[in-house]
Amino acid sequence: MGSLENDFPSSVIWKDDPKYEEARVGRVFNHRRPDRYPRAVVEATSVKDVVDAVLLARELNTRVSIRSGGHSWAAWSVREDAVLIDLGNFKRLEYNEEKSTVIVSPSTTGRILNTFLATKGKLFAGGHCADVGLGGFLLQGGMGWNCKNWGWACEKIIAIEVVTAEGKVLTCNKEENSCLYWAARGAGPGFPGIITAFHLEVRDSYTNMMSSTFMWPISQFKEVMDWVVKIAPQCDESVEVVSVGLRPDPTKEPVILAGFLSFQNSEEAARKSLALVNDNHPPGAIMEAMCSPTSLANEYRAQDLANPNGHRYTSENAYIENDANVSEILEEAFTTMPENTKTFALYFAMNPCSRRELNGMALSMQSDHYFALYTVWEDPKDDARCQEWVKRVMSGVEKHSVGAYLGDSDFQIRRTKFWGDSQARKLMHVRRDYDPEGIICGYLDDGDKSGVAGLDNVFEF
Repeated sequence: MGSLENDFPSSVIWKDDPKYEEARVGRVFNHRRPDRYPRAVVEATSVKDVVDAVLLARELNTRVSIRSGGHSWAAWSVREDAVLIDLGNFKRLEYNEEKSTVIVSPSTTGRILNTFLATKGKLFAGGHCADVGLGGFLLQGGMGWNCKNWGWACEKIIAIEVVTAEGKVLTCNKEENSCLYWAARGAGPGFPGIITAFHLEVRDSYTNMMSSTFMWPISQFKEVMDWVVKIAPQCDESVEVVSVGLRPDPTKEPVILAGFLSFQNSEEAARKSLALVNDNHPPGAIMEAMCSPTSLANEYRAQDLANPNGHRYTSENAYIENDANVSEILEEAFTTMPENTKTFALYFAMNPCSRRELNGMALSMQSDHYFALYTVWEDPKDDARCQEWVKRVMSGVEKHSVGAYLGDSDFQIRRTKFWGDSQARKLMHVRRDYDPEGIICGYLDDGDKSGVAGLDNVFEF
């Protein structure tokens, strides 16, 4: 690379470096690795490194992509000929006891943050998967622990620290650089800057977490799903509600699971919160585990098992219309999962959060019913089979959807709505205002052509 290679520090890894391939995709969670090759990777450890990387990209007349360390099924950080800024080694974690706030770097994971906060008697409702970095999670909105009752994780962002496409360092909040603050809560990978720190509100932790879990044969799918949809809004504000279709044995018939997780401060309160589902669940369960003591550490371990490392993934999702017949719409997804895979179909109840108006932020898409497919396999020979199954299932589901969540989407595959119409228009204006040259890569659509224009926010069907 001539003088440029000599002018920048050793944290820049060029294509001819033996460490390049590991730097390119070593931290990509999905082992269905992309055939895209950044011009260089910058393993940043400071704000100065991030600024220098932006200036390097500008000098090279190329773009910048950012990796904080989430699951990113489409590997949005890996972009052709861009300078990839990897924030994995950029560490910051500071707690303000007086204000009950933390400052975290984007690569901070939910497990790291909550292990630290537990020593302070505090909790942050980050992602269910413990190894997901907060950067992408918060930018997409953050469907975290007990989201249906506590709201979106991004609502707890007080301020952000940002490096702009020009290499300037800004602090953004409600009063200062408020357009970027607005966009950071829901823009997803189209945010027109590099966030180097989030300032977050935290909540008191809970001394008694308890779960009730039930499993039925898939032949009872409709009965169980109808019950989950009906009972979820009746549960109190401590209870997260989920239903999952999966194959415990990849070679055998799937099952349907319903899980209820209560966050309380006494065993008595937790049992009271779970009594409704314990006393009223459908008969015929092949497994019942009622009022089981648990913890965030235990829940994280369960998520690790459901989302194993070293596997190939395709994910898709939809917010189902509030008054839809959910069991009818999701029957194919829950009952026909590909054999010999670790695929699971997920239903999250979102009411009452979904009935609140979302103001003051880009995040604006939600409904009572969130559905996601996580198609998980190991053999590259199964790529076509698994991807075709997802496409077939989603072609039916999306006709009954109001839009989708950014985090479980691949813009290369399917167009849909991710924001309300007015929020989408404002977001694309903010992108153009703060990055008119398209230095920040933005949304990875088919052919990576979206550029400064961003996404259209329209349905495929």
